[in-house]
Amino acid sequence: MEDNFWIAFGASATAAIVTAGGIYTIRHFEDWARRNITYFTSFAAGVLIAVSLLHLVPEAFAMNANAAPYLLAGYLLIYLFDRFLTFHVCDKPEMAGYALGLVALLGIGFHSFLDGVIYSISFSAGMFTGILVALGMILHEFPEGIVTYMLLIHGGVSRARSLVLAFLAAALTTPAGMLVSYPFIATIDAPFLGQMLALSAGALVYVGATHLLPHARHDRPMSGLVAFGTGIAIAAVVVLIKG
Repeated sequence: MEDNFWIAFGASATAAIVTAGGIYTIRHFEDWARRNITYFTSFAAGVLIAVSLLHLVPEAFAMNANAAPYLLAGYLLIYLFDRFLTFHVCDKPEMAGYALGLVALLGIGFHSFLDGVIYSISFSAGMFTGILVALGMILHEFPEGIVTYMLLIHGGVSRARSLVLAFLAAALTTPAGMLVSYPFIATIDAPFLGQMLALSAGALVYVGATHLLPHARHDRPMSGLVAFGTGIAIAAVVVLIKG
């Protein structure tokens, strides 16, 4: 059990490093990234929607047949958070973009934290299972770091703050989720995890479908469509590998 702990921690830390690599890479090519923000947002929408509908939702219902209310709750919670930011925090037109970055940050951070929980559960179930899950999950970490940083930049957050927030939300939350959940892994049953997965799926569907897609289609719609389809295709491959 102790050996599995360190292997699970190593896998979650590797995921964080890969995500940080994406953030570091895009930070040093920011001008290029700004010119291609439509591709990143469209790609992110494809990944988030596809991962949610092809993987998180089926997994949630497999673990908990009553996951539907939590799926709706996840969507509504992010919607309400978005409305709060729009009407109370981002009431100035020049600050409206903050809502996009912060709402996406919340959804990605919650999803990444649950990734860490999944590392704990999968490696506790067995080494082979843990390795298969880790390989599939780490594949999406590099673009996730890029997307998280760029969403914050596009929302008007400063470069320095975007760097810190993206690292905290997209990278550090994964090993944090693993460390927090591992001591209680024996008490986390499948129905409870199903509820959490459904919440995460609802949040990410809102971010992808309600925020990213309408925003991306205003600039280079055809190119954005290609990027959106690419995100769906890559997510589908990752889901198949994880399956």
